[in-house]
Amino acid sequence: MAHALDRHLVLVGFMGAGKTTIGAEVARRLGRPFRDVDDEIEAAHGSIWELFAEQGEAAFREIEARFVREACSRREPSVVAVGGGAVETRRLLEELDALVVHLEVDVETAWERVQGSRRPLARDEAAFRRRYAQRLPLYAEVAGSQAHDTDGVVLAAAGIRFGPHSSVHGNAVVVDARVAELHAISATHVVPAGEAAKTAAEAERLWSALTLDRSSQLVAVGGGSTTDLAGFVAATYMRGIDWIPVPSTLVGQVDAAIGGKVGIDTPAAKNLVGAFHWPASTVIDAELLDTLPPEEQLHGLAEVVKTGLLAGETLWELELREQVRRCAAYKAAICLRDPREQDERAQLNLGHTFAHALEAASEFRLAHGHAVALGLLAALRLSGLEEEARTVEDLLSPAPVEVDRNAAWSALTRDKKARDGRARLVLLEAPGKPYLTSDVEPERVRAALDALIA
Repeated sequence: MAHALDRHLVLVGFMGAGKTTIGAEVARRLGRPFRDVDDEIEAAHGSIWELFAEQGEAAFREIEARFVREACSRREPSVVAVGGGAVETRRLLEELDALVVHLEVDVETAWERVQGSRRPLARDEAAFRRRYAQRLPLYAEVAGSQAHDTDGVVLAAAGIRFGPHSSVHGNAVVVDARVAELHAISATHVVPAGEAAKTAAEAERLWSALTLDRSSQLVAVGGGSTTDLAGFVAATYMRGIDWIPVPSTLVGQVDAAIGGKVGIDTPAAKNLVGAFHWPASTVIDAELLDTLPPEEQLHGLAEVVKTGLLAGETLWELELREQVRRCAAYKAAICLRDPREQDERAQLNLGHTFAHALEAASEFRLAHGHAVALGLLAALRLSGLEEEARTVEDLLSPAPVEVDRNAAWSALTRDKKARDGRARLVLLEAPGKPYLTSDVEPERVRAALDALIA
């Protein structure tokens, strides 16, 4: 597995890489315990530099290995930072049921951070540089992923990597028809572009056409609808096979392809049938966004704005590729904390209860991004955040849509998050402070929905 869902996350890296600082922040974001092996050794045996002086490096490595094994033997997944030299007993790291991430640092930065400290292996610069060069290939050998900052470690923990789509291989490839045409992608199975792919008929067609076994891997290249469909098929074919989404739209790269929530639509509601099926990995190729028409970029921006409102940061002001990275890391952390949406993952539905109702009432002809923009307006107005609602209007300019009001209301009350016929909404106390509630009077919810309809 290329991710840390239900597994320990172990950080390796040279002295000065920031394993303790970054590891603690990653643990906070993932809602996991943080174990710093060096700190635990010092608490039990005294300072590491004295251990080196009195017993030598070999004896210290034995103590270190024992503490690493103990840290990774606990049932609850945690984030574990190990000393820079733990990689020299690399068979130990290979034996662990953990995702090992190499926290990268250049030698100049590392020396600047540790020179003058009491670290026993950081007293001679020439020796420090030699040891750095010796260990680099060892880190590459044991690590399943590399990162250089907190977001990078979170993305690695979720199995998300950035790279060319041509580097992804599987036993079968499902591709959006439009993407196959634009990027000359060789596909085993071509599906309709957009929401037309997310039907029981398309799922059944794929189930019948696939000739795979349980060790096979299904690759999905396309927008959120394609990855939703293919992920659902992968979750149910032979009771579950591995899959890799390669999202080709901004909506997919910042939201839809992350976190393993997959499904198809029914005439009654959007995503009413689905599953949680975490990808073996997720590959984001920024170059796939180069062919997106402006309206598709705008639809994706709606999800960026949603994420920024949840995070309390103006992520929409960042350069496009950084928008993708920050949004993907934000969602990945929440999904790793709550992979089956039993608690806080529901906050990611900000605006989506209204959006899904409008999509269903339009018989899924309404673009998802347009619906999300309108849904954000409704949620922000119910939250009393008029300034943020104006920001959505300025950035996204969502025009009211022509759909049947009663059909939209019926779809909203059938939303899978509803409780006893009452809408369960994600609202904001303020940007960065979401909460879930079923206490908004139905009359106010209906009025907010009606305001989105022409």
